[in-house]
Amino acid sequence: MTRPNVVLLWGEDPFLLREEALGLIGDAQASEIEAPEWEGGETSDLVTPSLFGETRALLVNDCRSLPDAAIGELKSYLEDPSPDAVLILSAQVPERGKAPASLVKLIGGTGEVRDVRVARKDLPGWVLERAARKELAIAPDAARELVATIGDDPAALDQALDQLAAAFIGQRVTGELVASQFRGLGEQRVWDLCDQAFAKNLPKSIRSLRSLLESREDPLMVLGVIAARLRDLIRVKALPERMPQDELARAAGLRFDWQARRYREQARKFTMEELTGLHDRLVDADRLLKSGGSGDVVLPVVVTAVAEA
Repeated sequence: MTRPNVVLLWGEDPFLLREEALGLIGDAQASEIEAPEWEGGETSDLVTPSLFGETRALLVNDCRSLPDAAIGELKSYLEDPSPDAVLILSAQVPERGKAPASLVKLIGGTGEVRDVRVARKDLPGWVLERAARKELAIAPDAARELVATIGDDPAALDQALDQLAAAFIGQRVTGELVASQFRGLGEQRVWDLCDQAFAKNLPKSIRSLRSLLESREDPLMVLGVIAARLRDLIRVKALPERMPQDELARAAGLRFDWQARRYREQARKFTMEELTGLHDRLVDADRLLKSGGSGDVVLPVVVTAVAEA
């Protein structure tokens, strides 16, 4: 399959967008930038011949936030894009959103517009495909069980596959093994709730919360995981915006570099005042739950406050 020279990726899920972008980049010599951090001259590397003949690539994330200067520079580049380079524009959209019209117009007929998503009904098949890439033997019933247990967040499902691969080396993973590994670990599913709420996706947040409450997960545990994520975002928000990802992870006390990227994206959606205000709301919610308040009442208010902050 021929790699396109210019492509616009759009979709709801940041993990899927990044995986698609990395697949397009392949072995190219790549630069990456967040659209709000555009300084000018970013496309110059694409038109500069490589000394060793490598393909050059530029990945621009969060392209719905491109400044005017960046749009002007990209327009100039797209008038005569380099046939030996790859330009990838990535844009996350709200649930049921459409490809950003301004970006589609920007690339015109020069490049490819690619919708990056996996419908919930297709997630078990996606899980099987990801497992095959990881050389993990997994039965179809295990893929269905994993989606039912972990939820519909592709990043969480991918991480769960890594956990299964480490736990069952050389075994074919069945639905029963998935259940033994993940059932009762409600914290895993609260991570999905946090991702949706702090991405300000209220409909998915409420669906995720409803699933947790129907599974009779402990409301205090759910609130505790939300509070832990909030504290992580406050630490990330307090650090310099341009700090490299690995340094950010260490400074914020995060276990993985991918958390630094995701939490930085989430923190950008809030001001520091909003985050500290939410912390006060969570303290009040904790007090209510410990004094006998119902999780069915307290938690929807908390999740709505986060997603609509």
